[in-house]
Amino acid sequence: MNTAIWFDLAYLMGSVGIVWGLKRMSSPDSAGAGNTLAALGMGLAILAAIFYPLGDADNGNLAWILGGLALGSAAGYILAKRVAMTAMPQMVSLLNGMGGATAMILGLVEYLRLGSATTDFGSNLTVVFALLVGAVSFSGSVLAYLKLEGKVDDKKITLSFHSVFNLLLLALVLGGTMALSYSTDWGIGLLVLFTLLALFYGLSFVAPIGGADMPVVISLLNSFTGISAATAGFVYGNLMMIVGGILVGASGTILTLMMCKAMNRSLWNVIVGGFGSVAAGVATDTNQQVKSVGLADAAIQLAYSKTVLVVPGYGLAVAQAQKVCKELDELLEANGVDLRYGIHPVAGRMPGHMNVLLAEADVPYPKLLDLEEANDFLNQCDAVVVIGANDVVNPAAERDPSSSIYGMPVLKVWQAKNTIVMKRSMGKGYAGIENPLFFEKNTYMLFGDAKQTLQALVAEVKGLG
Repeated sequence: MNTAIWFDLAYLMGSVGIVWGLKRMSSPDSAGAGNTLAALGMGLAILAAIFYPLGDADNGNLAWILGGLALGSAAGYILAKRVAMTAMPQMVSLLNGMGGATAMILGLVEYLRLGSATTDFGSNLTVVFALLVGAVSFSGSVLAYLKLEGKVDDKKITLSFHSVFNLLLLALVLGGTMALSYSTDWGIGLLVLFTLLALFYGLSFVAPIGGADMPVVISLLNSFTGISAATAGFVYGNLMMIVGGILVGASGTILTLMMCKAMNRSLWNVIVGGFGSVAAGVATDTNQQVKSVGLADAAIQLAYSKTVLVVPGYGLAVAQAQKVCKELDELLEANGVDLRYGIHPVAGRMPGHMNVLLAEADVPYPKLLDLEEANDFLNQCDAVVVIGANDVVNPAAERDPSSSIYGMPVLKVWQAKNTIVMKRSMGKGYAGIENPLFFEKNTYMLFGDAKQTLQALVAEVKGLG
């Protein structure tokens, strides 16, 4: 009996596990089980790929494969255990880049293996395309990681003519793709030059994008990695790589387009516009004064409100204050307060960042309102508590045409009766622009570390009982 049938069956079962797991991840209640199911499916597929019958073609490579698998698994486990929630976007970018690097290396190895053995344009194009997209995803993800980590400043890398420069680079890499696909006789020199050019294009592609668009970039690069993995699957005739790559590529693309729609902008505008990176809006009037609120007054205001909206941001993640926020939520609900959470699609540093934080604190998913629902809720809201968010509640997005975030739909917290903003200082947000919200007549600042401030606020609310 042909034993390959059993391995093909394992691929099929692995694919079903991944698809089913992704489906269950669509709901926070079943996301944990879905993640485990998808991981088991992928594990089954990896084992099938390792032990797939190779006949005499093994040449002792199995030991190298198992050794690499052990090292990679150990490194991944250690990273996952040690990474802080605030550094999760950086880890996602880095791991995504590793996937791109893998596709790039596979493309290099396969192109060199082909040599002059084939003149099939389709086969050559598949290999070169995997190399190209993998290289762009790798270098772009590394730069995204460096930006998120604060090691690269947008101002030091962005050029005023960058969109034109990127178009010229794109034309060059596409021309190189065609040249290498038409013939494999160019030699290693042109292949190395093309790879370096693709890597540089990945850096240049991400360089002008920053600020509020970083979650979009991460999602887009994730889709690139999926596409490169699927292409590599065609190179090796591996069904699992094709299915997995298509799922990642499709989901990343859909998520990217959904976020662009939520920001009322096209993907092209995000890529060439450098949105949220370096742009100056109208200068804030330095004569304006902010109004502070004490903990006791803030506690009374919240406890005697009928409706409250909490807007979480990156500051909540930095302070690891989500569980204390949930405790405040429970106290206010016990007093009859209808408390919800307003989630902006690009809040934080990666897609779904705030959803993950609040899920970790066991906040019920129905209490999370998307952008449109939250803005409807704000029309009847007695109080809003903004915790570490900045750009996603900035009125300049609606009022200041010169602002770098102008046109981005934001949470209109200024429409509530009162707004309490928790911040460490009057510092600017990730987009690097002033926020006129702080000077609104119904806005009150509550300065301090988000976790410590929330803990003190919880104590004040308890004292009211």
